[in-house]
Formats: sequence, structure tokens, C-alpha cells
Amino acid sequence: MLKVIVANPIMINAYKSGIPGNGKPFPDGSMIVKLQWKFKKSTEAPFDVDVPDVFSQAFVIEKDSKRFPKSAGWGYAVFNYEAASDRFSADAKSPSDCGHTCHSASRQKITSFTRTRSVEPATS
Repeated sequence: MLKVIVANPIMINAYKSGIPGNGKPFPDGSMIVKLQWKFKKSTEAPFDVDVPDVFSQAFVIEKDSKRFPKSAGWGYAVFNYEAASDRFSADAKSPSDCGHTCHSASRQKITSFTRTRSVEPATS
């Protein structure tokens, strides 16, 4: 799968200010999304290479301390994309606190998304 991680300006500015390395929490309104595409074999390349095919899933993380007090202020959601209907639907197999459980467990090893590079939007 091809996975792309994007963030809103609040999250990008938090990273630029040194969060999470400086020990400060991400501010409410921070949002990060992981977008996923399935692969297929290229029919155009003269060699064996995988290229993005169908968009498949969006994993959303949002910081809102009032809405998500039980998960350290973070809300998580997984949405599956159905190309035939051009619609997203909530992933019924992903419990609403799954992201919190997984990210809390991995925090001992690596802080989530600290290796993510922020990319500024292109200006015309």
C-alpha cells in the first residue's frame, strides 16, 4: 500500500515549534490523516514496478480535549473508501479507541509521526 500522511496547519505549526520533542502537548485542533492506496502492477513501465491503484482508506486523528477526554484528548476514526459508489464509510472493524490503544502502546518505542516531514503547500 502507498501511505501518505498529511496534517492541518495547527499540527504542522506544532511540529515546527518542537512538539512533541519539547515535552509540550499538541494543541486542540491538531489533525493528521493517513491516506492509503492499494497497488497494482504498472502496464506502462518497461520493468516490474507497483504503482498506486484504488484509494482504499483514510485514518483520521484529531486533538480535542473536550470531545475525547478518555483518550488523552485524541479522537480516532478509520474510513473505508468504496470506489464503485464513490463513498466513504466508517470502518466497523475499528473500535473508536483503537488508535489511542495502539499509539499509547507504541509510545514506549517511538513517538507517533515524529519522523513525518512537513511539506508546505505550493504557492502560485
